[in-house]
Amino acid sequence: MAKEKFGNVPDLLAEYSELEAAMADPSIHADQGKARQLGKRYAQLGPVVAGYRAYTSAEEDLAAGREMAAEDPDFAAEIPALEANLVAAEEKLEELLLPRDPNDDRDLIMEIKAGAGGDESALFAGDLLRMYQRYAEKRGWKTEIIDVTESELGGYKDLTMAIKAKGVPEPGHGPYARLKFEGGVHRVQRVPETESQGRIHTSAAGVLVLPEAEEVEVEINQQDLRIDVYRSSGPGGQSVNTTDSAVRITHIPTGIVVSCQNEKSQLQNKESAMRILRARMLQAAQEEADRIAGDIRKSQVRTVDRSERIRTYNFPENRLSDHRVNFKSSNLDSVLNGELDPCIDALLEADKAEKLASGDH
Repeated sequence: MAKEKFGNVPDLLAEYSELEAAMADPSIHADQGKARQLGKRYAQLGPVVAGYRAYTSAEEDLAAGREMAAEDPDFAAEIPALEANLVAAEEKLEELLLPRDPNDDRDLIMEIKAGAGGDESALFAGDLLRMYQRYAEKRGWKTEIIDVTESELGGYKDLTMAIKAKGVPEPGHGPYARLKFEGGVHRVQRVPETESQGRIHTSAAGVLVLPEAEEVEVEINQQDLRIDVYRSSGPGGQSVNTTDSAVRITHIPTGIVVSCQNEKSQLQNKESAMRILRARMLQAAQEEADRIAGDIRKSQVRTVDRSERIRTYNFPENRLSDHRVNFKSSNLDSVLNGELDPCIDALLEADKAEKLASGDH
């Protein structure tokens, strides 16, 4: 019987009931952090509980239908539909029980860096920034530029942006859950504005997606930090500030270096740099844990090399191609305007299919 496949569900049902009782206790809301944590877990378990109830209901309906069909053959015609309902409910529950990425409910920090292609790559980095900003806007998320270094022609050499959900998103619909597979090398093919001969050029920009860490989640010893201050610089390297407001933080034990110069005050730049540092350290700790467990996910490419591309944006043909899942779209202009969901859905479906095929549930 299929129920044997879902042996861990009773434990989840019990946990759900305990959470329900705990959240009904007014005293729990005195600790907002604890209440938020319980609410998040309760929201995660809700779809599983609903899926299990739908499955058991379909199973009972089929058993009752077969019983009636044994007594009255006229009911036999309903059996195929009841069997199909049970299969669908079982598949849905199996999907809901797949292991969830623990970071899916998090907000994120995204880094976009110009790569091969010089000024054209920097302009493309600006296109990617606007694409993600428009996508976030369509989903009701908030974006915040943390740090940016502009190029001379109006693009960006590198930039760092935070994307935050408003309120508590549904499981699987938070910023990191939707955008975690955007990390990698994005390649563009088009005729640059500076190209007088009309030749198509290829350039690339790199995207890195980090789950944003809460301050209490990553312990950073101030004695492990080296903090340097310097003057902010604009396009071409000229100084844009007369004070040493830019901040560079080096975490000595790991060698992670973060720089911020976007804000006018040294204190604000330091706070922004610490946010990025926490996110990178959380990511590094999780990658180390994955490495030890033998489960390294190679979903993000750290080098901006045109040969290690995840996606190509072909302007002359108005086509977007994601090379990981063989996804193609002939409306590149819409994609760059934030219509990313079809491509993202294809990536998430492929990830789900891989987990189901590997028995990773």
